Amino acid sequence: MSTTPDHNEPSWPLTLDHQVCFALHSTSLMMTKAYKPLLQKIDLTFPQYLVMMVLWEEEGLTVGMLSKRLLTDPGSLTPLLKRLEAEKFITRQRSKQDERVVELRLTEQGRQLKEQARDLPNCIVKASGMPHDALRKMRDELITLRTNLQKARIAFD
Repeated sequence: MSTTPDHNEPSWPLTLDHQVCFALHSTSLMMTKAYKPLLQKIDLTFPQYLVMMVLWEEEGLTVGMLSKRLLTDPGSLTPLLKRLEAEKFITRQRSKQDERVVELRLTEQGRQLKEQARDLPNCIVKASGMPHDALRKMRDELITLRTNLQKARIAFD
């Protein structure tokens, strides 16, 4: 993949408000702020909520699998997972097949938390002021952007 500019493409001014990266970054900050009071009611931070959503989908994942699913470094998950374990939402156990591997399981309290969190997405949809279809389309476009950036990163490495 070439990193030289395509002179047939229109250039974007080097100003903050013209940058897609800033629109994504600032929107991400606002999204996290919108979730904060909702998550405080169920004693979760936003990163913890993301972990719990993955585990509500599939239990018994390893830390490595969770890290891959969340597109994050496994080492950054350890303190977060310790807090979730201290809150008795999850357990962390060494695999019987390979003691280097840590498996994650929900506790009963962690499973019950899913019910308490069930309406959070609807609250965020309402706060967005946008219809479901527009949000789905935006999500799909962001996933495409993320996938393309992942491919480009591989090409740049």
